[in-house]
Amino acid sequence: MADSTQTGTDNNAEVLFERHGQLGVVTLNRPRAVNALTAGMVGALLEQLIAWADDDGVAAVVIRGAGERGLCAGGDIVAIYEDMLAGGGQTADFWQTEYRVNSLIARYPKPYVALMDGLVLGGGVGISAHGSVRVVTERTRMGMPETTIGFAPDVGGTLLLSRAPGEAGTHAALTAAHLSAADALYLGLADHYVPSARLEELVLALENETAEAAVGRCGEAPPPSTLEQHRNWIDSCYASDDAGEIVRRLRTFDGEGNVEAALAADTIEAKSPTSVRVTLASLRRVKGMTLDEALAQEYRVGLRFLAAPDFREGIRAQVVDKDRTPHWNPSTLAGVLPEQVERFFEPLGSRELDLGLKETT
Repeated sequence: MADSTQTGTDNNAEVLFERHGQLGVVTLNRPRAVNALTAGMVGALLEQLIAWADDDGVAAVVIRGAGERGLCAGGDIVAIYEDMLAGGGQTADFWQTEYRVNSLIARYPKPYVALMDGLVLGGGVGISAHGSVRVVTERTRMGMPETTIGFAPDVGGTLLLSRAPGEAGTHAALTAAHLSAADALYLGLADHYVPSARLEELVLALENETAEAAVGRCGEAPPPSTLEQHRNWIDSCYASDDAGEIVRRLRTFDGEGNVEAALAADTIEAKSPTSVRVTLASLRRVKGMTLDEALAQEYRVGLRFLAAPDFREGIRAQVVDKDRTPHWNPSTLAGVLPEQVERFFEPLGSRELDLGLKETT
């Protein structure tokens, strides 16, 4: 790319900021960790996005991931695990900053182009799916994997999934499924399909063209969505506010798609029962909220998970010890009482989320 100006970083930094013509380029630069987000990364991203918002020389911003594996695999959950063992204070601060970034992206005054190539999970969804120009490729594997690690979708993910057609978002959230590009488009998590081989061409075009023109020239029609094809059984089975009833319907569904429905039931029952019930309640409660209200709800839920056993156990089983045999407590959906779920949503008082972005809007 011509006219390259790097701003305040070096090539070893965890996130790189460059100017190419009228384009501000963000490169998440932890390829070995699939660009998982650290506190330093989200802090730097917040500062730079605020600066570029007021810079008349920047017409658009693009965010991409270094390496071949993906844009971003989410937050650095090993760091979260270590912090939980020490009390959890640093994770709460990390989420405060991360959610400020999510909120700013959603209201960004310039085109914010997210290249959602490869893995885009958890926090990676937060820094991409709130943008105004969201690009997926044939390599996209997107999702909110939180129920697998004893947590619940955050970074505004509950709001995004609650807005999906029918109950497709509920299915994606409870099963923690990896989504193809076509499914991400169907759910409303992305806007454009561009082959990965043309991403560099797209970025070059953004240096001098409008985002609309650049994406229009590089984009193609996506393949069909599997989730859309399964709309019948998904809408039928997930149309309940009770997770136990959803699993029962999935197991007893006898129409077309009954095999897939039964597999979904198996998947859900392998997740943290507390996470499944809290995630479902989050999706139902978030409807009609603004993004900032959704982030505040997710922050309350997140702090309660820091103090609950399943989040720590889920990370241990999936990432630390990698035995893939978490011991959930309670161990069944029936064992999670309604009052236990309600406590996750109780106000935090003086600890409520402060997005602190009034001066930038």
